[in-house]
Amino acid sequence: MTEPAPTLADLRREIDRIDEAMHRLLMERGEIIDRLIATKGTARSGAAFRPDREASMMRALAARHRGLLPLDTAEGIWRVIIATFTYVQAPFSVHADISGGDAPMRDSARFHFGFTVPYRQHDAAPSVIAAVAASRGDLGLVRLDQGASAGAWWRRLEGQDAPKIIARLPFIERPDHPAGTPVLVVSRPLENPGPREVVLYSARLERWSDAAAQALGRLGGEFIATAGEEQGLSVLAVAPGAISTGALQAALAPAGPASGLVEVGSHATRFKVDD
Repeated sequence: MTEPAPTLADLRREIDRIDEAMHRLLMERGEIIDRLIATKGTARSGAAFRPDREASMMRALAARHRGLLPLDTAEGIWRVIIATFTYVQAPFSVHADISGGDAPMRDSARFHFGFTVPYRQHDAAPSVIAAVAASRGDLGLVRLDQGASAGAWWRRLEGQDAPKIIARLPFIERPDHPAGTPVLVVSRPLENPGPREVVLYSARLERWSDAAAQALGRLGGEFIATAGEEQGLSVLAVAPGAISTGALQAALAPAGPASGLVEVGSHATRFKVDD
């Protein structure tokens, strides 16, 4: 004999059971975080950021996702869980450059960090970097596609003790992402270095060169920002972490000798998902 089909009341009871189980698991996660704070002493600002672990978690989420629930929703839920528990371990604020508009930056901040983490507005990228540098462990969000008029803001990331880029958002790349504005995440230098799958460099060139851009592309890199200066061109370049600085210097040679080639951060490779 076949079992009778579940009634509407049966299905609602199943949903209630799952909802309660999820809530209890979140509270259990909180208890573990409390023990983690006691064990590792991470209840100080900025001490709980783990970009490599977050990247690994997001890759696993995207790889196993299936069914009716949109990936956007699953990603957003997990991002809020990660950011909120990080905030509980070590309180921090998110400083955002809203020179290109507040709405897209606010969407990105809320999608990736939730509503518990304080959101601070700034009128330009240098102001964001200065706020991060002056904090105990805040994060900064700088829009990637600012254009040359924004100036060489990345020069403020040069120096051993200066803030550095630790992530590129959104991490899961796909068409029509609800928080798809390309954003770089900046923090003070981390005690535990983050992923080095992609490394970012600040450099000064004599001039623009298509040949240099093409040579950098053959290495798997690109110029992601440029700004004219009195003595030439300042660039922000990305390249795979396995590429040596010598190889980069050779690729940039058609643009004239590259001076001040300085590493200003790194991040994980983004996980691409097609609709």
